[in-house]
Amino acid sequence: MKTRKKWVILLSVMLLAVSCLSGCGQNDQRRIVRIGHNQSTNHPTHIGLTAFAEFINEQLGDKYVVEVYPSELLGSQTDMVQLTQTGAIDFCVASNAILETFSKNYEIFNLPYLFASAEAYHAAMDDPTVTDPIFTATEKAGFKAVTWLDAGTRNFYTVNKPIESPADLKGLKIRVQQSPTNIEMMNLLGGSATPMSFGEVYTSLQSNIIDGAENNEMALTDNGHGDVCKYYSYDMHQMVPDILIGNLAFLEELSEEELAIFEEGFKLLNSVQREEWVKAVENAKDKAQNEQGVVFIYPDQEPFVEACKPLHESVLSGNPDIQPIYDMIQEYNVLYPSVEE
Repeated sequence: MKTRKKWVILLSVMLLAVSCLSGCGQNDQRRIVRIGHNQSTNHPTHIGLTAFAEFINEQLGDKYVVEVYPSELLGSQTDMVQLTQTGAIDFCVASNAILETFSKNYEIFNLPYLFASAEAYHAAMDDPTVTDPIFTATEKAGFKAVTWLDAGTRNFYTVNKPIESPADLKGLKIRVQQSPTNIEMMNLLGGSATPMSFGEVYTSLQSNIIDGAENNEMALTDNGHGDVCKYYSYDMHQMVPDILIGNLAFLEELSEEELAIFEEGFKLLNSVQREEWVKAVENAKDKAQNEQGVVFIYPDQEPFVEACKPLHESVLSGNPDIQPIYDMIQEYNVLYPSVEE
């Protein structure tokens, strides 16, 4: 922990030095706005952030210059959250798991089968009455969420065995994210949860240390998991958004007119990223099927949903503050049920 803190302090100092030597020019008084994320430059998130940067630079270019740093150039996600918290950078894209360490409200998004369909997910995430209690819960920590980004649905994929029901997971070692919710989800579904960093997954699949993993379709193609795993099962157990967070002091320093333009930019980012996500998923599925030989399976979701209900009950009883948010999401689930229903 001390080493990480030293790294964050060092990076903050480096960024301050870069500010003094910025390409804006010695007499340029424009404020540099830095945004960091961990994806490549061809990822929907980067494409959306580039559109946001171009919009702000066009509208407010006489005062601000927005710079986007992909591929963890500003550090890991955890480092970037801390840098945004201190104001060393202004925005970053953060995972739900990291934000959960700052506010328990974020744990609601980790619940398996929280959303009945992608339509319910999108409608709920677009409703400020649902998201505001979560997005503003970190203000005391010095930052807040300004918009959400689509990360698709998380599904199981395996090397040798197709997953058509929870019974098929029995005895299989499945890589999950390092979170108590995900570990308990696997226990309830009958599999053996194997938490590990994402970077270790490919070699672990190759060497049969694990039998499968769970993620969106792009893990098959961008990360090569489809070269090893030949079955991808659309159980749709999670729809977990990525979140763009902003330094609270910076946001509060904006004038009313500037803030309105930034908020318009956040909407543009959300729209572009989601459009690009749909294209990226279609391309990933096409490549996985036709080049990697992955078979896509569409199981009955209900047995998976039933198996995970005790997890909903335990999380809600342990955190009553998220019950009203949960109830609003259930209303959207009624409006937008799964295709099977």
